[in-house]
Amino acid sequence: MKVKLEKSFPMPGSADAAWAVLGDVERVAACMPGAKIAERVDDRHYKGTVAVRFGPANLTFRGEVEVVARDAAARSLQLVGKGTDTSGGSGAAMELAARVEPGDAASSALAGTAEVSMSGKAATFGARLAVPVADQVLQQFAGNFAAQVKVEQERRAVAPAAEGMSTAQAASAGPGASAASPAPTAPAASTAPAPPAVPAESPAPLNGAALLWAILKDWLRGLFGGRARHG
Repeated sequence: MKVKLEKSFPMPGSADAAWAVLGDVERVAACMPGAKIAERVDDRHYKGTVAVRFGPANLTFRGEVEVVARDAAARSLQLVGKGTDTSGGSGAAMELAARVEPGDAASSALAGTAEVSMSGKAATFGARLAVPVADQVLQQFAGNFAAQVKVEQERRAVAPAAEGMSTAQAASAGPGASAASPAPTAPAASTAPAPPAVPAESPAPLNGAALLWAILKDWLRGLFGGRARHG
């Protein structure tokens, strides 16, 4: 069974800031609910896991990700991922083509298409459930990705200010300043470390119960909304 989705999400940062996140596979994986890169084989191949929680049950899928193409000029990335759950009862594969679409100096968009193939027990849910589940996962991913873009945008805004401060301090020393003269001490605030680009905490498992509840709400909204229109 195959499911194909095409989505676009607005990002709170420039195209360059968004590409800095999209071009880094580890950072992209950190945005996926329950996903974690366990091993970097080389620049194009990675191994990782995806944890899914359904109430008291916890499932772990192990898989591999291959970077098929990465184009910095076009700000585009193509990935292929394959995995199976630890019991071997389900399998999944995904082909992802994502790109950053430029906006203005403080905005852009993350757009792309994903084709997901499922086999085994996972395929028994059928496309009727697979599509809304995948849609909910992408919504969570986009929210996490946007948070990373915001951090990157803020970091880029701070960097020129810090560089300008250093230049001003050097100019204030004057051309006749001795090489042995101590450099002016920078304000304490300028030494504060920048916020981490990727959360240090382990990713929380993908909450299957929450996804099913979101699907149920959408189904009920469509059911009663449809009755109201025909009433």
